[in-house]
Formats: sequence, structure tokens, C-alpha cells
Amino acid sequence: MKRVCIVDAALVTAFGDGLAPLWDGLLAGRGAIAPLIRFAADRYQSALAACVPDLIAIPGESLLVPLLERLLAQLGPVPADCKVLTATTKGGIDILEKLRRGQPCRSRAMLPGDLPGRVAARLGLADDGLNINAACASSTLAVARAAARIAAGQTEAVLVVGIDLVSEFVVSGFSSLQALSVEPSRPFDVRRSGLSLGEGGAVLLLMSEERAQRDGREMLGRVLGWGSANDANHITAPARDGCGLIDAIGRALGRAGLSAEAIGAVSAHGTGTLYNDAMELTAFGRIFGDRRLPVNSVKGALGHTLGAAGAIEVVLGLRSLAQQLLPPTVGLVEPEAAGRGLVAAVPQGFAGDYLLSTNSGFGGVNAALILGRTAC
Repeated sequence: MKRVCIVDAALVTAFGDGLAPLWDGLLAGRGAIAPLIRFAADRYQSALAACVPDLIAIPGESLLVPLLERLLAQLGPVPADCKVLTATTKGGIDILEKLRRGQPCRSRAMLPGDLPGRVAARLGLADDGLNINAACASSTLAVARAAARIAAGQTEAVLVVGIDLVSEFVVSGFSSLQALSVEPSRPFDVRRSGLSLGEGGAVLLLMSEERAQRDGREMLGRVLGWGSANDANHITAPARDGCGLIDAIGRALGRAGLSAEAIGAVSAHGTGTLYNDAMELTAFGRIFGDRRLPVNSVKGALGHTLGAAGAIEVVLGLRSLAQQLLPPTVGLVEPEAAGRGLVAAVPQGFAGDYLLSTNSGFGGVNAALILGRTAC
């Protein structure tokens, strides 16, 4: 099996463009969840979200278009033979809102399947691409699929694009599920009451180690293991015993050839909902036992960016490994009992070459990645 490297990354979040403003903001304990001004949200359960600043729609197009352009503009050269995997839950769903209001729009742009072709055309790539839509684990699974294809020698380079918007369609849907918090979300807190939505995107360029060396590309980190499992429990609620996540983590560790003791820190899904956070802590207890290793969630600062969450968290995970520092869980005041000694409202140092990144989603999907430092 070939070794898989990440050689380039781009990021746009509610903190702005690039990793620096996000990393600095997280370490300072700042959040970007604020009152919604994009549309009237007074009819919904919450009027808060973390939106990308200065995002302006092109007439007849989705806001996804300028968001994607800001992402791709940060990239270095992309090989002409690179394959494309995108990950989005709703794509340009804001087009549907415009159509229902009688505004002229390019209707195909609202389909998630339109995204891979748009990325390929923008970068001059021949690949038709594929979109992964697996709820909030979408981009985690896209990274896993990309890594699996490279490891098996099916291709040498894959570009993964994870992206999603805060739209009225999405806000209304989560509001109808009574899943939104009326205050900025508080992952793993004993008084958590729901999630806050966010938007943004991340792009990751994965290569085989041989191709990266041949092309003279700097390695940001490695993808060593990946796993997925479905708990088949409920359309929106996770299995409370964490069986699906436990299985996914076990598969990722097995693929990486590592024991649980090798993991230095965990970037958790951490939505701030009652059952998700409890499920994750249950799963981590089963995997790591009584070991007190650093765990965090960035969704109290960034909001839940849906299909983009996993890719954004991979970019952060690579920086965490490089600096041996896990950002705080913004919004955390009092950890629930199972999270004490794991999650913290301050940055946590750690020692080790490996970080576990997990995401879960509606329909019972669970996904896990093992990231490694460049020297491992």
C-alpha cells in the first residue's frame, strides 16, 4: 500500500480566509457565531449562525460560487491528472429559495452533483469528479475515499473540496427538528442545548508520497487510517452506546496499524446537541478507557459547517499536530461528567505523532481519520 500525504490546503470560515485568522481566534477563545443578517430568521428557533464575511452572490448564482472561488484562489498548482472529490450536504440550495421567489437562476446549480464539474472546470482538470453526500460526515468520508484510492495505487493525486452554506432552507430544517441553540452552542457542556449553524469550506490536495517527492511538494501531514460505520439506529439520533463510532475508530486504527495508546489528541464532532456529545464521550471511553487525552470541538466557535466540517477539522488537525497543541472548546463552561479531564476551555498541549478526527451525521453515519505528522 502506498503512503498518503497532504501537500496543500485552503480554508475559508466565518473567521475569514486562510488558517491564520481561524487558528489565532480559536487559541484566543473567540467565537464567530453572531446574529443572522443574510435573511430574516425571527420565525426560526434560533437567529444565530457563523457566516463567512463579505460573501456576495453573483446574480442568478448561489453564494456557493464566491465561496468556492475564495477557496480555490488560495491553492498552489494542482496536477493536470488530479482526480476531484467534493463533499457537500446541500450544495447551492439557496438557488431553490430564489426560484421559489420567482428570481431568475441557473437551476442546476442547486444540485450537489454540479459541484465537482465546477471545480474541475475552474482548475482545468479532465476528471468528471464525484460528490460525496453523507450528511455531516461527508468531507471526512471524501478524505477517506481519496486516501484509499491513492493507497491502493488507483491514482496519485486527489483534490478534496468540502463546502456548505448557511441558507434559509438549512436553518428552517434544523429549526423544525428543534435542534438549534438560542445561544452560541456549547459542545460537551453540561448545559448544552443544541447546535449553531456555520458555513465555510476547505480544500485538501492528497498525493502518494512518491508523487509528492517527485513533484517537490512540501508535506503538511499524512492520512494513515480511515474507517466508517453506520449504527442503523435512527434517521437523526445516534446510537447512545456509540457502537457505530466505536466501529469506525477501530477500523481507522486497524488501517493505520496503531493502538489506541498511540493517539495523542482527538478532534471530535462535538455539535453541542445532547445525544451526539454524550454518544461521542461514550465511544471515546470505550476506545481509550480511563486515559485522559485532550479532546476538543471547534463548533462552539465556527458553528456546524455540515458537509465541510470534516475537511476544515483536518486542516486544523494538521496544525495541531505540527504545534502539539489542541485549540480550546469555545463555549465550554462546565464539562459534563464523562468529559472531565478530556475537554477544556483553554488550549491543551499534547505529545505524539497521531491525531484522531471524527465526524458523525444523520442516518447513523460515523467516520474517523487518523492523521500523522510529516515525520511519522
